[in-house]
Amino acid sequence: MEALFQNIINALQWGSFYALIALGYTLVYGVLLLINFAHGDIFMVGAYIAFGVSVFVLGVQGLNLPGWAVLALGVPLTMILTAGVGVTLERIAYRPLRRKGAHRLYVVITALMCGLILENGNLALLGASRKKFPELMEKTVWTLGNVSVTNLKVLVIFAAFAVFGILNFIVTRTRIGMAMRAISYDKFAIPLMGIPVDNIIVFTFVLGSGFAGLAGMLFAMSYPILEPYMGALIGWKAFIAAVVGGIGDIRGAFVGGFLLGFIEILVVAFFPSTLRDLIAFSILLVILWMKPTGLFGVARHQKI
Repeated sequence: MEALFQNIINALQWGSFYALIALGYTLVYGVLLLINFAHGDIFMVGAYIAFGVSVFVLGVQGLNLPGWAVLALGVPLTMILTAGVGVTLERIAYRPLRRKGAHRLYVVITALMCGLILENGNLALLGASRKKFPELMEKTVWTLGNVSVTNLKVLVIFAAFAVFGILNFIVTRTRIGMAMRAISYDKFAIPLMGIPVDNIIVFTFVLGSGFAGLAGMLFAMSYPILEPYMGALIGWKAFIAAVVGGIGDIRGAFVGGFLLGFIEILVVAFFPSTLRDLIAFSILLVILWMKPTGLFGVARHQKI
């Protein structure tokens, strides 16, 4: 029983990373019907930005800030700078195609290329050597029997639930959230109502990319070895989690991220780790076979 509780805690932490990244996927898809395949690499860029910000602040002579103060400064700076990366991609790569009425297939291919540019650009600028993220939090371990919980795990899980609550409030309770939902229903009628579509889309990328930056920083603190391709696999898995939950639905992305985290951790607990992805994706495939729109997804009907 104690082993089960320990695995549940580990699954909550691992699922939190998937959920944070999946929320960015589902936000962009919900507004633009665009699968932003560069989102996993934005997560990677966020981790490197967090590394750069932390090293810079720690290296400033005369400040001598404690780790918690560096963390308090690093989180908003990382989110802002990573949001800037996401908005830049939208402005340079996606908006020209959208204004020309390009088919969604070309936009998806462009997103894949943007991800490759971010990966290889990082490789060219910083090299292939791995970076060790500085320790910003003094590790505290709470133990109950054979079950142990660290303060960092609690922070990661709390951050995931806080982000979900904030996004849910923005989308369902604010005017800009109403505009985001309206664009997803009819992007052609919205400009006729005086709503600035481009501004809403930029705000969507700010939210999605900013929270990807937060996920990157928390991931780097938990697993403090950074490399240029770290966002590829976790980004694909988070996308799959968003699809299983019902892409375009915030609840679906959140639940799908934790579902994938729980499946992976529990598979490793009872089977050889080499079977983790095989069993996990087989289970997700069965879920999609039974409910093709995902757990919370709704089939869309379009007029021809």
